[in-house]
Amino acid sequence: SKKAKDKIAGQKKEIEKQHLHLEEQHKEIKDSITYAERLQTAMLPPVALFNELLPENFLLFKPKDVVSGDFYWLEQKHGVTLFAAADCTGHGVPGAMVSVICNNALNRCVREYNLNDPGKILDKTREIVIQEFEKSNEEVKDGMDISLCGLMNKTLYWAGANNPRWIVRNGEVIEQKADKQPSGKQTNAVPFTSHKIHLEKWDTIYFFSDCFADQFGGPKGKKYKSLTLKNFLLSIQELKMTEQKKMLNTEFENWQGDLEQVDDVCVIGVRIWN
Repeated sequence: SKKAKDKIAGQKKEIEKQHLHLEEQHKEIKDSITYAERLQTAMLPPVALFNELLPENFLLFKPKDVVSGDFYWLEQKHGVTLFAAADCTGHGVPGAMVSVICNNALNRCVREYNLNDPGKILDKTREIVIQEFEKSNEEVKDGMDISLCGLMNKTLYWAGANNPRWIVRNGEVIEQKADKQPSGKQTNAVPFTSHKIHLEKWDTIYFFSDCFADQFGGPKGKKYKSLTLKNFLLSIQELKMTEQKKMLNTEFENWQGDLEQVDDVCVIGVRIWN
């Protein structure tokens, strides 16, 4: 009947209208996140500066979503080149918002408080991050895991919040474990430990967020694991750093296969070139 046809036509029109509205909303959200990515990228140190201060390096940075809770960081203070791989709570938009606060806290430590000792920088960063979040009535326990180095000639100063540091030397991985606490609100917090090590020519330093080792994949859909990563890094030591980055990226993608990326990925490699 005409009445039934008109009703169906009206319903169809309403569905099309809702569909169009949803498409517009989706485009607005997508555009907004894409612009947020531009802002977050602008916050990261330029690759050219990494190459200037650390001639033999690579940065492997693979956000899970458009914006990221992971970031890399670089500053120079009193002749010490400071660089870090950081992993903030969460990923996507919430992770990116935490990363802005944590990145800013690191910058303030160096530029405002004139710190260049990694342990003291992480102590102060924790203090700044807690202060930022305590302004709210909500209890926010977000923070970051980070591996932070200070390099001066061939002396490496290092501190870590949950994330370790590896040095490959003469075919073996020398691992320095991190303090088991984040740089953020934490019960029973203790000062971060600064470690010092003398480096040799051709030593290669690696640090990273935990996603690479946590990625599910392979023939049985299992975690990649950090031992596999150590062995893989040892197998590519003869290669230049730019080639190592390509190999790591291929290894990650081959392992992941058709499975979803678990989290943001950030890996930094630096070879002692002189």
